[in-house]
Amino acid sequence: MDFSALIEKRYSVRAYKSDPVEEDKLGQVLEAARLAPTAANRQPFQLIVIHTTGREAELQRIYDRDWFVQAPLIICACGIPADGWVRGDGKNYHSVDVAIVMDHLVLAAANAGLGTCWIGAFSVAAAREILNLPDDVEPIAFTPLGYAADQPGPKERKPLSELVRYEGW
Repeated sequence: MDFSALIEKRYSVRAYKSDPVEEDKLGQVLEAARLAPTAANRQPFQLIVIHTTGREAELQRIYDRDWFVQAPLIICACGIPADGWVRGDGKNYHSVDVAIVMDHLVLAAANAGLGTCWIGAFSVAAAREILNLPDDVEPIAFTPLGYAADQPGPKERKPLSELVRYEGW
């Protein structure tokens, strides 16, 4: 698919079919995430693939929406601050790197005909407990991964004139 068409096609899916995600499609999505650029190529992230069947109630403690557990899979993108590149002013780029990884993941999913929804408003404490995360690992984002059972609505975006400046502020 043409990249511009892919960007137009991708949307935040909030209803999923229970149909399984084929291993080759999951592999494509994970490979796209692996190939994402990261600062100094440090790759300070880990992805956790979670099967939802039989774990719905437990997983809803992380994010309490029915559609979160409708998809057969959920992916948690975690950052590892100790592995992140640090800019001269002390800014650790691990969270930026995870955001780039997630963007590659959701675009690859859309290209494979799969739906996703980037989730940042989750319970960190529940995620840590349920996924048994070590103290030095930060859960940054989640997404269900599966086939959409809804249709995209119109995308509302600000015009470029409100978002872009040239040569300074």
